[in-house]
Amino acid sequence: MDRRYRLTASADFQRVRRTGKAYAHPLVILMTCPNGLDLSRFGVTAGRRVGGAVVRNRAKRLLREAVRPHVARTRPGWDVVLIARPGLLAAPWPSLAEAVDHLMQLSGCLVRLNDNTH
Repeated sequence: MDRRYRLTASADFQRVRRTGKAYAHPLVILMTCPNGLDLSRFGVTAGRRVGGAVVRNRAKRLLREAVRPHVARTRPGWDVVLIARPGLLAAPWPSLAEAVDHLMQLSGCLVRLNDNTH
């Protein structure tokens, strides 16, 4: 994912968690919040409940890869945070990709194919 689309500041993560809207799935939680910018940013996180450092880093890499196809289709002006849940690494890749796709559609952040608003 291009660096400009990454959400990295701790204050931004806290703002999304505090004021954003959450969408849950057994594998991942997706939180969204408007950011007032002309682009959308994505952040991933994994808590200690997911596992040790190596396991958490693997979970975050998988989440980044699962959200990558959606970056170009996301409406501008959103901060999106994906939070790994403990069962994420045990799930097969298609299940994870489908979960992220479902949550992105549910959140309303994606541009519809026939929608011309960017």
